[in-house]
Amino acid sequence: MTESTTGRRAKLTGLCESIPKADSKNALLDLIDQALGVAAPEGDPVTLESLGKRYREQVDDAGNLYDRVDRVATRGISDVWVGDTSVLAQDAVSAAARAVLQLTEAFQGGARALTVLADAVKDAQKQDGDGRTKLNDARSRLGGRDGFFDDMHEDDGEENDRLTARFIAADGVDLMHKAAVAADDAARAAARDLNKWAAEARAGKLKTDDLTAVDRLMLADTSNVGGDPELNEILTANDLERAGQRMESLPPGERARMERLLADAATPQERAYLMKALAAGYSVKEVEEFGGKIHGRDEEWLREHLAPVTTNSGTGQERQTYGDENWSQDGATCVPSSTVTARAMVDPVYALELTGGPDGTDDSPDAFRERLTDEQMRMHEEGDGSNEGWLWDRKPAGMDSEGQVEISDKELSPHTGDSYDSQDMDGADDRRDVLTDIEKSVAEGKPVPINVEGKDENGDWVGHGMMIVGQEGNMLQVYNPWGTTTWVSEEDFVKGDLSAASDDRFDNVNRVYIEQD
Repeated sequence: MTESTTGRRAKLTGLCESIPKADSKNALLDLIDQALGVAAPEGDPVTLESLGKRYREQVDDAGNLYDRVDRVATRGISDVWVGDTSVLAQDAVSAAARAVLQLTEAFQGGARALTVLADAVKDAQKQDGDGRTKLNDARSRLGGRDGFFDDMHEDDGEENDRLTARFIAADGVDLMHKAAVAADDAARAAARDLNKWAAEARAGKLKTDDLTAVDRLMLADTSNVGGDPELNEILTANDLERAGQRMESLPPGERARMERLLADAATPQERAYLMKALAAGYSVKEVEEFGGKIHGRDEEWLREHLAPVTTNSGTGQERQTYGDENWSQDGATCVPSSTVTARAMVDPVYALELTGGPDGTDDSPDAFRERLTDEQMRMHEEGDGSNEGWLWDRKPAGMDSEGQVEISDKELSPHTGDSYDSQDMDGADDRRDVLTDIEKSVAEGKPVPINVEGKDENGDWVGHGMMIVGQEGNMLQVYNPWGTTTWVSEEDFVKGDLSAASDDRFDNVNRVYIEQD
């Protein structure tokens, strides 16, 4: 079984501490052998460089294509209709220009990620080799192992040889450790970036012959108003893939009804939300009912009622509101409250039930608050959450990990296709190990539940449930059921410190709910 990169760096971290403390020749020889037994950084820099070069070669072709498409878009064309879903040609060409630009950026980003990884692997392998040379030098200076009686006494010369060898070995294992850390960090950064670029190759994920290329392009390109368009696309990569699969599996009559719904949509946003409902697992009949509630609504109404989270690229904290109410918890319901908001992000039919009621028109903020609280309490009971207080005045008091898995599987899985397993994180290595899976999931549009813990001012344990809902570069977007989203760094996540997204009590990320690859 191949040793994980996390396992390598952890072993070498321990050896960096133990080798300088070795107090006998035999103990030092054992530790040197352990260090030499740790696998070197893997990877073929030549192959990685070749792949990066191939990506760069595509950039020029994509750039030339962008120039041609952009000229058509900026020159202006008549307002003619194209595609099965009645898309303006001008809008289609503009979307094509943006898609080509995204493609160019993806090739550039992929090339950069592979080139940086190639350089890092090459440097790490050299540094690891230098470290092994020093360890072998230290080993040769020590000679053979001492016998039982020899090991009981060490004269001045033998002590000097051991101390010299120990100094050289400590330097060698330090080089190996630095190489393992650099290679591990570079591989994770490359995986993060490549997963992100793959998720942003959006139009190609909607694989169905029942829509024209123009229709697929426009659906992938449509964003909500009120935030950064690239961070607020209505259909996530996962939505696009699931929607394509659903369209392909529909009987001909159902497929025709869905196509008519799309063609009759008043705006690109309305059309995208119809496809999002289909991707969330609803029948065509249910999508039709949902479509009747949102038909003809303007872009701002759709965003307010169907998108609980609006994202901007700033690093500060953003409050997520509906009218003058927040998408926030009521009482000690952080886990079900996070789950309610996460489901509303992936399931627009459910989102509208919360913001607009059964018919979509009962949309006062007070009515929203009442329905939101009812849903939080329903999920609290569904997950067998604990309660406190007297029988006639019982109040929620948290939920265990078993209950959190249960409500995640019941409320999110049908709409994302994911399963949710509880993974304990006992330190930085565990958090680093799961980070790539988290980033891949949220890049595809699938929220990831997490738990944080800490101590209050009295020294008592406190815990809290939140949700990772986005990723950009080396930043994670965290939804706190207090009604906010905050961008936090990968570094802070690995350290376990998400106090920026909550408060100073919560300085340890101790559990994540995800099905690891």
